[in-house]
Amino acid sequence: MNKTLIFASLGVFLLAGVPDAEARVQPGYSQQGIASYYHDSLHGRKTASGQIYDKNTPSAAHKTLPLGTKVRVTDKRTGKSIVVKVNDRGPFVKGRIIDLSRSAARELGMIKKGLAQVEVEVLSVPKARGS
Repeated sequence: MNKTLIFASLGVFLLAGVPDAEARVQPGYSQQGIASYYHDSLHGRKTASGQIYDKNTPSAAHKTLPLGTKVRVTDKRTGKSIVVKVNDRGPFVKGRIIDLSRSAARELGMIKKGLAQVEVEVLSVPKARGS
């Protein structure tokens, strides 16, 4: 196989990994799974949106939701919830669906546990550029 074909195949594979999830998500969409939170060592680093991660500001990372999407994250065990804006990509650990900032995790009461069974509900999606 030549390099061009390998890179072209890789590009198709990467695009197939997220099948237009960003284009189809609408308010009311929800998913359930495990939430974790960012390590303090990431404080001050740039996120995928270009914003600087601030552990004291509620925010989140999600693999496929459009950057700027507002979601309600609810701890299934306690019923506590928080609204956060997705400004980064992740988590990159199998089985986890969302990474929360430290302040969002504190609000949910999951700092000591580190993980929580949650429901993530989309509240709003940013308008597509050019629309």
